[in-house]
Amino acid sequence: MHDIINAILLGILEGLTEFLPVSSTGHLLVGERLLGLPDNKWESFTIIIQFGAILSVVAVYWKKFWDVLIGLPSKPEARQFTLNVLVAFLPAAVLGATVFKFLKEYLLQPSLAMPVIGACWVLGGILILILERAAPKPRYTDGDALPLAKAFQIGLCQCAALIPGVSRSGATILGGELLGVDRKAGAAFTFYLAVPTMLGATVYDLYKEWHNFSGSDTTNIAIGFVVSFIVAYVVVKGFIGFVGKYGLKPFGWYRIASGVALLAWLYLG
Repeated sequence: MHDIINAILLGILEGLTEFLPVSSTGHLLVGERLLGLPDNKWESFTIIIQFGAILSVVAVYWKKFWDVLIGLPSKPEARQFTLNVLVAFLPAAVLGATVFKFLKEYLLQPSLAMPVIGACWVLGGILILILERAAPKPRYTDGDALPLAKAFQIGLCQCAALIPGVSRSGATILGGELLGVDRKAGAAFTFYLAVPTMLGATVYDLYKEWHNFSGSDTTNIAIGFVVSFIVAYVVVKGFIGFVGKYGLKPFGWYRIASGVALLAWLYLG
């Protein structure tokens, strides 16, 4: 029963933070530490349930994905959309596979990751506040039809999120803004890009870490997966509207406050 409660709590945390520019990985690692779950099994658990949150994107944008799928043989815009997502996905896929062992042994270990997460939360929050003011006037307002070069550049920005505490959505949305992509368009493209990115991360982690799981873990994974899907579905439905109205500044202040609190807990507690 205790593990089931942990699975529910981590599922809620994942669903709330996956698409907000606050770093879901950072929050999950801190959550593991607070719950006393430092072992490899739970680290892999949190990566797997992230795909539950990603499926919420498919559920919200199912018509878009379906139209692209059936339009691939005949519609140039469907092929361009697919190419954009795949090209943006490649940088993080290649780099992630290259540094996977290092990440698992060092940066994704809760005890080692905490100072990095705290520092990244603070620095990321400051960058959000600065870049929200410095971003150029948007030239690209349709996240479904970005130029291929812009999609690739946003994919490069996503690589920064391999560091725990650096938000994937924050890196891609802010990076897009600096590249002239409208904030709401960048948020939409971030959602599309999340599907292959997190599917790849989940499959690769399962392949590498399957030996850490036993049959008794299936229930916990299923519960965390479902909970993260439900919570993330609600977040996805409201996020683009919120960002379009308020920008990313509220998340910048949240990151700074959370980072300072985490560092104070680590070094002064």
